[in-house]
This record gives sequence, C-alpha cells and structure tokens, in this order.
Amino acid sequence: MKAGIIIVLFTLTFVTELTAQQRCSTSDYQQEQFSRNSSFRDRINEIEIFTKHQIEGRATNRTENTIIKIPVVVHILYHTQTEKISDEQVASQIDALNKYFRRRNADTTNTPAYFRTLAADCEIEFQLAISDPRRRSTSGIVRKYTPITKWKADDQMKFSSSMGDDAWDPKSYLNIWVCNLEKFAGYATTPGGEENKDGVVISYTAFGTGIGTSSYGMGKTAVHEVGHWLNLKHLWGDENCGDDGVSDTPKQASYTIGCPSTVRITCGNGPYGDMYMNYMDFSNDACINMFTEGQKARMRALFNTGGPRNSLLLSKGLNPPLIAESPSTTEDPKWLHPQLFPNPANNELNLDLSYDIRWMGKTIFVTNLQGQMVMNLSITSKNLKIDISRLQAGMYFLAAKKDDGESMKMRFIKL
Repeated sequence: MKAGIIIVLFTLTFVTELTAQQRCSTSDYQQEQFSRNSSFRDRINEIEIFTKHQIEGRATNRTENTIIKIPVVVHILYHTQTEKISDEQVASQIDALNKYFRRRNADTTNTPAYFRTLAADCEIEFQLAISDPRRRSTSGIVRKYTPITKWKADDQMKFSSSMGDDAWDPKSYLNIWVCNLEKFAGYATTPGGEENKDGVVISYTAFGTGIGTSSYGMGKTAVHEVGHWLNLKHLWGDENCGDDGVSDTPKQASYTIGCPSTVRITCGNGPYGDMYMNYMDFSNDACINMFTEGQKARMRALFNTGGPRNSLLLSKGLNPPLIAESPSTTEDPKWLHPQLFPNPANNELNLDLSYDIRWMGKTIFVTNLQGQMVMNLSITSKNLKIDISRLQAGMYFLAAKKDDGESMKMRFIKL
C-alpha cells in the first residue's frame, strides 16, 4: 500500500513539474545569465531602481496617455514544412498580443469581480515592421531553413553562425524567434541583458491562435514572454511567496497548473487568494485574461526617458521604407538527409548535403568490405562529386561525422 502511494505521489510530482516546464523557462535562463555575466545582476538592480523611481512619480518625460507601438520582427526557423508557419499564423499572434495587452479580449468577462477593478488596458500595441534596419521594405517576417531539428533555451537560435538568425537592432525592434523549442513553450530576455540576444523565443507549437495544445493554443504564451521582456516577473517572484515587484498582485506560493475554478489561498492572501488568471502565472491559456494596473505601470516605465526600452519609441521600423527591395529567398533542400546517387555507379558519385552546411570541411572515409580504407576526401561543396573511377568493382562504405556527433554511413556499389 505504501509503495503504491509513493508511486502515485512520484507520478503527480513528475507530471506537475513537466507541465510547469512546458510554459516558460525565463527564470532558469536568467539565473544562467547571472552565472555567466557578473555585471548583469548590477544592471538588473539599476533598472529596478529606475523603475521604482518612475512608478513613484518622481520622473519627467513620462509616457502617460500615449499608445506605445512596438515594431516586431518574427524570425521563423524551420527544419520541416510543418515548422514553416504561415503569414496568417503570425498575424493571429500579433492580433492576440494587441487584444490581450489592450484588454480587448472577450474573456475579460472571466476576470473575477474582486480583481476586475485592478485589470488594465496596458496601452501597448505591436505591429510587424515595414522597414528593416537598412530602411528596406519588409513584411516583418523572416523565414530561414535550418538543419537544427530542435533548439534548447540557450540562445543559439539567435545567431546565423549557429544556424539560427541574427537579431535585428534590439533598440528598434522586438525580435521574436519561432522554432522547434525543446521542452519549453517559450522564454525571454529581460531588460539589461546582452543586446544581440534581446528578445523572445516561442515554440512553433505555441505561436499563434488555434494551434498547439489545448493548454497553449490561444497565443498567450507570447503574451507571457513579452511580459518578461517588458520586465514583469512571475507572480510568485520565482520563490515561495516571493516578490514580483508589483503592489497590486497578491503574493502567492508558486505557479498554478491547469485551470482552477475556485479561490486558492496561499501566503495569507485571503479572502480572494491567488491571481491565477494573470498572464504572468502558468495557468492554461483559457484561464488567464488580465494584467494589473501595477504591471502596466512597471512595463510602461521602461519607455520613459532613460529607460531601457525608450529607444523603441524612436524606431524607424514602422516608418515607410526608403528602399523598395524584395527580400532574397533561398530554396528549401529537396530532402532532409544525405543523398548518394547514382547507386550503383561507374565512375562518379553525387553526394547531396544541401540540407546541412555543417558537413562542409568534414572528411569522408571510404572503406571496402574488409574494413580497409581505400580513399578519403574533404567535403568542399554541398553537392559533392566523388571520383570512384580508380576503385575496383564491388561494394564500399562511405562514412563521415559532424562536430555535433551526427554521423552518416552509406554503402554504394562500384560497377
């Protein structure tokens, strides 16, 4: 009996942890940045002091009574056609961001009456850029084939050198990378981090509306992560009954899983309990529907003079382009694995590795049936021609290995 109880408790704990993982990894990401960059924590503290100063009303040149419009560029990194999301899906996510940040979503009626007076129209809007950093015409959407099948929350998707896509100037654009993100629905940088990494990363399964799982199919993962990008913390301050830096969000013990239907009292926050319908909790999309006035003030403070997001107000990203230039496009590879042809062959083999340029510079080894190496050559082209005219008739094996550990081994017949 005890063994059965232990198994049940372990299963519940595992499921709870797994579900929590699927929403957001921003907190873990930030802790990793603290460990890597000693000055990052100091910068965060400076921004916190600045934010409090703005909220307390001791600042000038504030942005009250204005609609803040943020230019957005969406970097879509795809390996398969399923990951190559459509313009319509991107548009649905931008529309969702605008509805939720402006509190124009129909599910605002689900906000409990005792929290409704705290709910805010944040007066922040998002728009796909129409001018790129060089003032060329753009749709605000970049699609790029990548040989990477899954990405970790380690920023590699933000650099072309690691088969991702470089950020546009973060002082002028909100960069959003959409990719096959492993384990998590999304994560975000917070103000004060490295500029070339600044932005939000969302799994393609959680980007847009009407897609993904029932838990994350309403586009609210991006709302949550953009909240982090605008300096909002999780409601529990990432520790038991922690501080999220906002005065009108009740303290709560930890994240919320699923979709509660009753008051949940933790950290002495009765009688109304946890604000689990807030976008900065982990509740399912169907159950979150509000930012507070305090969160609004915290986000908008970043745009005041001297704030870390103030430069976005001067962005040319939403200005008419000066150069009408069609973006260059590259063809997708015909297949997603090495292709060796013709096979059998007389004098020459063709090896197509166009799906993954990381093979460039690697060495190919050709062995016979006895395991003896009969030739080797360097991969100098994505479509490599291999001269086998000097080999005797028979069966051979071709092998190579990449830096990431992936290997290929194919056999061919020399006529």
